Amino acid sequence: MYPFSEKRSLSVISLVSLTIFMLCAYAPAVDDTASARWSVKKANAWYAEQGWRAGANFLPSTASNQFEMWQAETWDPATIDRELGWAAGIGFNTMRVYLHDMLWTADAAGFEKRMDEYLAIADKHGIKTIFVPFDCVWDPYPKPGPQKEPVPHVHNSRWVQSPHVDVQKNPARYEAQLKPYLTGILTRFKDDPRILAWDLLNEPGNAVPQYEDHWDNKEREDTHLILLNRLFDWAREVNPSQPLTAGVWIEVGERTNPVHSLDKVMLERSDIITFHTYSPLPKAKIAVEWLKNSGRPIICTEYMSRGSGSTFETVMPYFKEQNVGAINWGLVNGRSQTIYPWDSWNKQYTAEPEPWFHDVFRKDGTPYREAEAKLIRELTGKGQ
Repeated sequence: MYPFSEKRSLSVISLVSLTIFMLCAYAPAVDDTASARWSVKKANAWYAEQGWRAGANFLPSTASNQFEMWQAETWDPATIDRELGWAAGIGFNTMRVYLHDMLWTADAAGFEKRMDEYLAIADKHGIKTIFVPFDCVWDPYPKPGPQKEPVPHVHNSRWVQSPHVDVQKNPARYEAQLKPYLTGILTRFKDDPRILAWDLLNEPGNAVPQYEDHWDNKEREDTHLILLNRLFDWAREVNPSQPLTAGVWIEVGERTNPVHSLDKVMLERSDIITFHTYSPLPKAKIAVEWLKNSGRPIICTEYMSRGSGSTFETVMPYFKEQNVGAINWGLVNGRSQTIYPWDSWNKQYTAEPEPWFHDVFRKDGTPYREAEAKLIRELTGKGQ
């Protein structure tokens, strides 16, 4: 979900410095006490029990954003059931699903009830879930209630950030407004085996120029660093049985500082390592080889953008070979309109693009490309 990051090349010096950092910072830990980061041994023992994880970032096709997925008025379990059935049919066993703090604040009991109902549906299909409580991408001014219609042919035109940018900018508000939500859902589901992991904050530091948030990039990154650390602190207080993580989303070596402060916190505090890549296979390989220095399990929680060269055919077999979890962006073409590329924000589209940027299925359940579905079935063992 990072179309706007500045691209920089990877030098040999950068790669060496990254490797040294990883080896020094992520030597095997021995502390398995409650509320501490999992040791490398514990993380790998957990991962060995999971089997290879493959799946998608999931939003039902009838929803344009987190509000439309989860609010009572637009809650659509029938569509969720149907579409997760299609996912299971090609062997997907994991979905990454976004939540929102305003949903819990408005109706904690109802929201948690719908989370439980979603988990029951997913579990019926043999699918575990990675929940994402907070997100720093797209519309910084979320508003509960009826949502605006999607802008025709525009990628993710109604997706919203969590929390509201006014809250993000003011760390003094975090304790009162964000901690009760995070600790509330973690406490409610801390021992739920249907949840694979908690991905606490999506893409901190990302800047979205389509929306004017009156925020300097350096100030944004510094403030998100505070938020990220607070979220890990609060989550450790609850000490869920599932691993905690936050995904590195800038391609390896593409920051001026090869180990950015946000990356450093995400890598130092996560129980399992997660990352995003929308680049062709060579860069995906560089990222995996670097991250393997941590000694921890690795899951790619966002990839597959056909137009930028990140495809099922090239990347997914490599992930399986390396035992790296593979969670692509998008399952069913719908109101999120992520079949359109990122440039649809500044380039007019009037019809379905070729190729689709994200997503696997059409609204009737037929795969966009049968060859992709066949490959996924082969890799997941569903075709055997």
